[in-house]
Amino acid sequence: MNQELNYYMNLAYRMEIVEDKDEGGYVLSYPDLPGCMTCSESLDDLLELAKDAKET
Repeated sequence: MNQELNYYMNLAYRMEIVEDKDEGGYVLSYPDLPGCMTCSESLDDLLELAKDAKET
């Protein structure tokens, strides 16, 4: 990971987690990073997927 990406990955961005009542599972988004979101059936997996989404 280059230094610039590492810098941004370590910033504390606010996360919003919403239960998806229609499809099931959860949706996570970063309001300060437009379009950066992910979803999962479990909260445990959601946090790992969130890291990957933020890096992408």
